[in-house]
Amino acid sequence: MIGHAYDWIKIGHLFSVFAWMAGIFYLPRLFVYHADAEPGSVQSETFKVMERRLIKGIMQPAMIGSWGFGLWLGIKGDWFTGASWLWLKIAFVVALTAYHVHLDVWRKAFARDANRHTSRFFRMINELPTLILLAILALVVLKPF
Repeated sequence: MIGHAYDWIKIGHLFSVFAWMAGIFYLPRLFVYHADAEPGSVQSETFKVMERRLIKGIMQPAMIGSWGFGLWLGIKGDWFTGASWLWLKIAFVVALTAYHVHLDVWRKAFARDANRHTSRFFRMINELPTLILLAILALVVLKPF
């Protein structure tokens, strides 16, 4: 139907999504511990480096790859016509992208020693991408409409 290239594009998409989601789950966990560290301490400074490297070196490239490979799959597979579920999936991916942007805003606040949130806040906010991911997986696997 579509060819061997489609499978490689899908592999690129899945790899990017896995890397992005790993970061989306891990960064708020770092924030949980960072929120309890004394600003300016060695521990706090170490978290700053870890958080910056995670978002710049892994999460942002993975997010770009997720979008790029995903859109390429949609075009190559002609998914944009007749696949209503895909539009809802894209809406959820937009929500994950907004969450990603907020994570970077919070990371920058930590970098300035200006975090205003508690570790409890970051524990709670870390549940949101789990729900979004579950919805995306349900849409992709079940293709309900």
